[in-house]
Amino acid sequence: MLIQLKENSAELMEVIGGLAQVMRCCCRDEAFCEGVTFHQFMILDAVAKKKELHMADLHKLLAVEKSTTTRLVNPLIKKGLIQREKAVHDSRAVKLTLTGEGRETHRKVLICLTDFFQRVLGNLPAKQRTDVLESVKMFITAIKKSANGCDCC
Repeated sequence: MLIQLKENSAELMEVIGGLAQVMRCCCRDEAFCEGVTFHQFMILDAVAKKKELHMADLHKLLAVEKSTTTRLVNPLIKKGLIQREKAVHDSRAVKLTLTGEGRETHRKVLICLTDFFQRVLGNLPAKQRTDVLESVKMFITAIKKSANGCDCC
């Protein structure tokens, strides 16, 4: 049993290393479409879905430090894609909304990403797509649960 776990650990390290390599496009601070980074698109998308999003909620959604959330949002404000306003319920709280240009940028990037995602799905066997996606979601959950309080990563 212990030997099997050690063998699986090596295989898991290979899988995670492979994922890290192919996911670099989503982690770079470089624009990939319409002048926004993948993280910035995730912000545009979250605001688009909610119509109005409080900065504190965005911080939780992104699961990054508050300063990182601010660092990611500020360029979107400077580009005129997002507006930052004081929240009605608390003058210290901030809410975010998309501008007209922000909605258009979100639409264009979503089209670009949808095309990419369709190509990815097209490279999966049709009969296994649902199983693969469910397995990846399960894998992500397992990593999140295991990484909680882990100093190694």
